[in-house]
Amino acid sequence: MTTSRYVYAVCRPFGAALQAQLTGVGGDPPRLLRHHGLVAVVSHVPTAEFDEERLRAGEADDDWLAGVARVHQGVIDALTTVTTPLPLRPATVFRDDSAVRLMIELREDELRRTLDRLEGHVEWGVRVYSAGGGDADTAEGPADAEKGEEFSVRLHAALSERADDSHAYPLRNKAPGGTGGRNWLNAAYLVPRAHAEEFVEIVDRAKDAAPGFLVELTGPSAAYSFAVEGS
Repeated sequence: MTTSRYVYAVCRPFGAALQAQLTGVGGDPPRLLRHHGLVAVVSHVPTAEFDEERLRAGEADDDWLAGVARVHQGVIDALTTVTTPLPLRPATVFRDDSAVRLMIELREDELRRTLDRLEGHVEWGVRVYSAGGGDADTAEGPADAEKGEEFSVRLHAALSERADDSHAYPLRNKAPGGTGGRNWLNAAYLVPRAHAEEFVEIVDRAKDAAPGFLVELTGPSAAYSFAVEGS
């Protein structure tokens, strides 16, 4: 069976061992491919299953892609406990080890700059919704909208003081499961590990101080939102 190289992340060399039971996509354990002082975390996958043209054309089954993404995230989570990875998108595949090395060489300066920026940081996600259900566009009047905007702006400012960078995502229609109304904030924050406790405390205080809003916190995780240079 012909195999290709699935790449999860690029990082700097690290001394700690990955979890012995860690399994990669397709059941192959991740391994470290060292080149030019960097490390690509890779595993072998069947070439036919990860055909580049098939993936680009969107012909892959949604359930299959979701399964790949779950395993991919599991490897990234394991890496985050021992180093600061620069995560690649799920289903990033190269022909062989030589092609992975070439990728590192072509992107070496960019990879090093991004790793320098991410070193010692993790990503936290924060979303704010109006409490209660209803249509996101009509359930709230002008006064509610003003409160929502003011609350999200204040919270974002407070969180940004504990973060080195932030990334705003498009607002959602409503909270997952229909448990909330309009979305006021949907952002990711690049937070130094040393400030993580303070960052979480700000979110917790916001939850207690604003019963009219739902505040959702996710993380800590690898810094996907900041993995592209200039993001």
